Amino acid sequence: MSMQALVLNRYHGPLELTELSRPQPSPGQVLVRIAASGLNPLDTKIRAGSAEHARHPLPLILGIDMAGVVEAVGPGVTAFKAGDEVYGMTGGVSGIQGSLAQYAAVDADLLALKPANLSMREAAALPLAFITAYAGIVDRARLTAGQTVLVQGGAGGVGHVAVQLAAALGAKVFATASTRDLEFVASLGATPLDYRGQTVAQYVAAATEGKGFELVVDTVGGATLDASFAAVRHFGHVVSALGWGTHALAPLSFREASYSGVFTLYPLLSGEHRAHHGFMLREATRLVESGKLQPRLDPRRFDFGSVELAYEVITSGTARGKVVVDVA
Repeated sequence: MSMQALVLNRYHGPLELTELSRPQPSPGQVLVRIAASGLNPLDTKIRAGSAEHARHPLPLILGIDMAGVVEAVGPGVTAFKAGDEVYGMTGGVSGIQGSLAQYAAVDADLLALKPANLSMREAAALPLAFITAYAGIVDRARLTAGQTVLVQGGAGGVGHVAVQLAAALGAKVFATASTRDLEFVASLGATPLDYRGQTVAQYVAAATEGKGFELVVDTVGGATLDASFAAVRHFGHVVSALGWGTHALAPLSFREASYSGVFTLYPLLSGEHRAHHGFMLREATRLVESGKLQPRLDPRRFDFGSVELAYEVITSGTARGKVVVDVA
């Protein structure tokens, strides 16, 4: 039995449509017939050979997020059965086959049942973004109702999910965005802040009477992480999945605030804590089905024949929502 997949044989090279043997599920694995593959900015870095932390050797199949239908289950799997609609952050790093393929044998711990009210495309847009947001907001910061939260980059892939998650937990949410996205951020339940039209000191003064935010969620990195250190309140918390570069910690120290890093890939790279990914996605399903969470998709449609255009949308920065590739 065979399948088609998009294979990268050299960094910066083309994604080549290739006939491969269909994988079979090992103990603890599920064979999924993939319907949609969610692309992320990290995929472009892996493709360029500039994401050493992802440890994905050539030749490789990209695609970290997926949604599809269970075709078969391996020995020991009881949580899923053939015909179940599932989604997850299941591969595309560390030598694990990604989702730009018709089938994948994936660790059952990484999966959850797809929200009944989402399409396959919508479900494939959620896993990495939700897991990153949940790991920071719930696991690290332990957000409670009534706290003030600032999401840096509230209209982005992780940011728009973080806004909705914090709002669902009862927080008072603020989010920075560009002018074009202020209305969208407001529709998610956050007070929008035009980061280009105001300094950090100005929006901290306007939103918190100068006290700062109890939790700042950085989804941008770089100078925005430095701005987050300046925006957090005394004894507050900053979380970020983009702690690259060199940062002065004095603003954080002066506020006696704490910082937590989120490394979303760790369970895939190490094999540890994978069941927690499945747990987080079950929480995502619960929030989606209760009307508290909705992914934002770029309206353009892509498939294996137009996948290069999908990557151009990401690299050009013109995506308006998550980019998803239909797998047929």
